Amino acid sequence: MKNRRLIGILVAAAILLLIPFVAMQFTDEVKWTPIDFIVAGILLFGSGIACEFGLRSMRKFWQRIAICAVILIALVLVWAELAVGVFGTPFAGS
Repeated sequence: MKNRRLIGILVAAAILLLIPFVAMQFTDEVKWTPIDFIVAGILLFGSGIACEFGLRSMRKFWQRIAICAVILIALVLVWAELAVGVFGTPFAGS
């Protein structure tokens, strides 16, 4: 069960990376560079592996939900900062 869940998480991350790649083939609105794909891959695969580690290490259901929620919130905040510079940090290139 544990390996199946990890494989599912990694496949989901790969499918999410395919969305902008396919969109780039049909429209000029999506313009990702190879660096964009690398950073997105690190964020998606890293957060997926972190969630898996949290699920394996925590025993109580509410702890598992809490750790995954914190990881996903951090992912969304970092992604939003990199995409549009929500917070205006130098991290986003502002």
